[in-house]
Amino acid sequence: MINKAVINISAVLLFCFLMVMPAFSAQHVALHPRPGFDSAEQETIRQIVDMERQAKEASLRRDSDFSLRTLAEDYVAITPLGQVTTKQETISARRSGQLRYEAMNITDMVVRVYGDTAVVTARADVKGHQLGEDFSGPYRYTRVWVRRNGQWQTVSYQATVTQ
Repeated sequence: MINKAVINISAVLLFCFLMVMPAFSAQHVALHPRPGFDSAEQETIRQIVDMERQAKEASLRRDSDFSLRTLAEDYVAITPLGQVTTKQETISARRSGQLRYEAMNITDMVVRVYGDTAVVTARADVKGHQLGEDFSGPYRYTRVWVRRNGQWQTVSYQATVTQ
């Protein structure tokens, strides 16, 4: 019988890895202009791509301070196993250091802007281990950023295993 605590920790760690994967290659960002697409929206897209790049760097360094600064207090995420994860759980899993990855390739990234909200979708092909278990494979994810008091924060994230 598998221990539920081990499964829960594994799911949280996998989610934390996937949460910071996006934007690992800004050259794959696609712009989908809506009517009225302007330079302000283009600047917002550049800011979001930069936030995603910073998320990648923080992931590579296992920098939990980045998550502390950029995850909203009401942040909620859904792991590839369907578990709901909070900001504190995400930060704790990152700090544990039990998550390791060797490679990641982000493609099909799209950033859509809706005022002070930006939605990022992408495909992520990853190679890594968590708690000694291989979690390599393809994923799709959605991350929602909201600008609050001039700062971008992640309010929601969801990752799905694909084929």
